Amino acid sequence: MHRRNMLTAAIASASAAFATAMATKRADAAAPNKAPDASKVVYHLSDADKAEFALGNIRNHYNGMGGPANVTIALVVHGPALKAFHLKAANPEVTKRLDEMVKLGLSPAACINTMRAQEVTLKDLLPGFTIADKGGVVRMAELQAQGYAYLRP
Repeated sequence: MHRRNMLTAAIASASAAFATAMATKRADAAAPNKAPDASKVVYHLSDADKAEFALGNIRNHYNGMGGPANVTIALVVHGPALKAFHLKAANPEVTKRLDEMVKLGLSPAACINTMRAQEVTLKDLLPGFTIADKGGVVRMAELQAQGYAYLRP
């Protein structure tokens, strides 16, 4: 009698452990995105008056992470903020900061829809920009799906 109770308890325990493991596995598979990776960050900039501030945040981010070898930072610019990066009209401080950040590895992308609305091409923007050819918001979503943390200064 005693052995039968021990066997029943062992089988019940093993079944419970198996069920828990399977539930955890299903929950992990169902989770659409894992937590963002702190070493990959996308900054979202749409406010023209925040261009210098955002670039300062990015500089501080590189410094806080111990340098560009420890973090990948992307900048997606759309809307009114893109005007702050027009080659002919850019504030000298924005030009200087962007150049410094690009040299550290920053990857700035300009929204194609905003570029069309502002009637500018890549050559009209400060050096270092690429085009978010599906749009700025799509680019941000793609990067977040790749594990980038989202920041909006």
